[in-house]
Amino acid sequence: MKNILAFYGSPRRKGNSATLLDQAVKGATEAGAVVEKIFLRDLSMSPCLEIYACREDGRCAIRDDFDAVREKLLSCDALMLASPIFFYTVSAHTKIFMDRCQGFWSKKYLVDKAPFGLRTPTRKALFVSVGATRGAKLFDGVLLTMKYFLDTLDMELWRSLLYKGLDGPTDVLEHPEYLEEAFLAGKEFFAAL
Repeated sequence: MKNILAFYGSPRRKGNSATLLDQAVKGATEAGAVVEKIFLRDLSMSPCLEIYACREDGRCAIRDDFDAVREKLLSCDALMLASPIFFYTVSAHTKIFMDRCQGFWSKKYLVDKAPFGLRTPTRKALFVSVGATRGAKLFDGVLLTMKYFLDTLDMELWRSLLYKGLDGPTDVLEHPEYLEEAFLAGKEFFAAL
């Protein structure tokens, strides 16, 4: 059985990105996946403080809720991540989570001395994002962020579901086609694992 972590990165528990991720989770679970939901806003997690203890063995020196998340990241088969766009990147909750994964980067590249760009990803990720504007480059920054974040976890970005023009907390409900796309993506994601 495949174990998927679903990270909710919005400050809103039931906003657009969370609603879409719920649909992807539903699709994956109906297909047979075991999915654990993690709401980043509910965790007590310090930002990275650049202590650099992670350069020794890949472990962060800060003791907080990230410890449990780290262990789950090590053992999961895949992850789903949803975040709204804030100034062309992920939310603050999501960015703190990503930055705390610096230890994985340190372990991979400093401790284990893996060559840059030559390791084949062993796991997959599904990314869901929404933005209020309709700018042509709305998702350019966040997709680069995701690419390099996932590299630290030996994951590849399997698919991104990106939706523009969603701002109010329930705007996505006016787009049943988006909800259906997210549901089907969850099913297909599980099948791809």
